[in-house]
Amino acid sequence: MSAEDFRPIGALIAEHARARPDQPALAMGEERLSWGALDALMDRVAASLQRDGLCPGDAIVLAGGMSPRLMAVFLGALRAGVVVAPLACSVTPEAFASMRRDAGPKRLFVDAQATALLAPDDAAGCISLDGLAPGEPFERWLLPEGSRPAPVAIRPADPFNIIYSSGTTGTPKGIVQPHGMRWLHIQRGAKYGYGPQTVTLLSTPLYSNTTLVVAFPTLGFGGTLHLQPKFDAGAWLAIAERERVTHTMLVPVQVRRLLAHPDFDRRDLSAFQVKFCTSAPFAAEVKAEVLRRWPGGLVEFYGMTEGGGTCILDAHLHPDKLHTVGRPAEGHDIRLIDEAGVELPPERCLTEGGEVVGRSGAMMAGYHGRPELTREAEWFSPEGLRFIRTGDIGRFDAEGFLTLFDRRKDMIISGGFNLYPSDLEAELRRHPAVVEAAVVGVPSAEWGETPVAFVERRAGDPTSEAELRDWLNQRVGRTQRLSELRFVDELPRSAIGKLLKRELRERWAASNPPSFP
Repeated sequence: MSAEDFRPIGALIAEHARARPDQPALAMGEERLSWGALDALMDRVAASLQRDGLCPGDAIVLAGGMSPRLMAVFLGALRAGVVVAPLACSVTPEAFASMRRDAGPKRLFVDAQATALLAPDDAAGCISLDGLAPGEPFERWLLPEGSRPAPVAIRPADPFNIIYSSGTTGTPKGIVQPHGMRWLHIQRGAKYGYGPQTVTLLSTPLYSNTTLVVAFPTLGFGGTLHLQPKFDAGAWLAIAERERVTHTMLVPVQVRRLLAHPDFDRRDLSAFQVKFCTSAPFAAEVKAEVLRRWPGGLVEFYGMTEGGGTCILDAHLHPDKLHTVGRPAEGHDIRLIDEAGVELPPERCLTEGGEVVGRSGAMMAGYHGRPELTREAEWFSPEGLRFIRTGDIGRFDAEGFLTLFDRRKDMIISGGFNLYPSDLEAELRRHPAVVEAAVVGVPSAEWGETPVAFVERRAGDPTSEAELRDWLNQRVGRTQRLSELRFVDELPRSAIGKLLKRELRERWAASNPPSFP
């Protein structure tokens, strides 16, 4: 496969349906959807959207739990040239309404999980996937068996989907990703052994790019995609053993929960070829444990939903580089810039931290309807090339591996010194009482900012907050010392596992209201 050989995902699925119509394409529990059945259902969805007047470039919203039907609607819309905006059901009604307005969909496909998010007048435009949500039942809306859509020419630059990524800011931004970007993700699958015998297990949500970067290569190469609507470590391990799963995508918190499950070492996971991990910082000690205990390769992707540059760490091939996020992927240009937006020369990339910017063929077209935000996310090189800014601070080593320090906005400036929370978090994790830790900067009259730690303590450990704070402060520099440490039952995370430091700052501010003379 190459960029010149571009074929849309709908055409690839049609080829698999002709070659192996009875092989399962999508599975969830006992439910199976073969390639032939999936291809036919996609045709009916595409034709039904065309009947309703949707044209290439129009959008639909998908809001519901992961299921073969939801995936089939996604794929059928793509065959009609329609843009898909999958939305989270875990957001507030206000955030849902904001994302929906931004996407401007002609149809909403929803299930019971989305019911509480819908406005009273939404039912008229809704298709109910499960018959429980408001709107026209899916079976009634769908054209009869054998219906076929009018052919649509799909070009690489045409929009594929809109992913809403609020990151840790809480402000949803619609990231428009083109068909060409997804094609490059499918092409990359050849390196990792995707093919008709691939069995992939996914338990991350459909509205996350984390899910899609593995789902579409699996389908593009004719493998079987198993879906777990809600992650449960014990059930996940049982599925992996029973179905002889070869590939998966996980976020770091899921990896930790799987390794900690009492069934992990009792399950036969020998069919695994590759485990992918992305979306959040992945501790070196956890990567090492995966390599010791879990058959198959371990691959970490570092990048953004917006695209740009991606770094890849083949951890099983570079066990001495687990503290890094790997080297730039083939064809990806990763550079570092300083606070003024000036590119760091090679010698300074080895000794100083700079903001990571990236460029590749896999880049967003922009933020949907937000040209000013799109401009803020872009950096142009002296030769005029467009890069995407990550907001992450990193440094290259002599072999080209990238080590990340922190998010630029999370860096703490205390007494004029730059402090990286990740350094303090890594040190805290060395203590046997600590399961996970997050350090944030909070206002300080004396220092400007000062670091505060929030820690998940191991069950039954007797260490006190003061003892753990003092233990850390004895091991770090004077400017790095914590002013406060708090135990929490669980650190706040997004549905995809991203740590929400914004919520920790808000929690601290709520318990420390400003005093006025």
